[in-house]
Amino acid sequence: MKRFGVGLLALAFTFTAYAASNSKTVDLTGPVQVGSTVLPAGPVKVSWTGTGSNAQLTFAPHGKNPITVPAQILDKRNAETSVSTINVNGVQYLQEVDLNDVTLVVRNAPTAAAQSGN
Repeated sequence: MKRFGVGLLALAFTFTAYAASNSKTVDLTGPVQVGSTVLPAGPVKVSWTGTGSNAQLTFAPHGKNPITVPAQILDKRNAETSVSTINVNGVQYLQEVDLNDVTLVVRNAPTAAAQSGN
């Protein structure tokens, strides 16, 4: 029975470590629209679940309720952490978050065609 408990505890640590590897705090230099919510400037914890185009991103700004949006996860090596936005009619929309080993793309975010009115 003791061996089962130790194995269960090890499994719990494995899941905790895995979940921790799927999150990162990024700094937003200004407010950005994500879905129907505006995230304020400052640190925001970003976490993701799923893979490929069947994923979810959760944004948790300090002191605010987290929001979850559909996303696409790309295995892509990036030189630095960065945030890509697009300005549509005076509103900054978040398009993607580039991390060291992954790019998190917000699905249903406006594109350059929306910006130009085409």
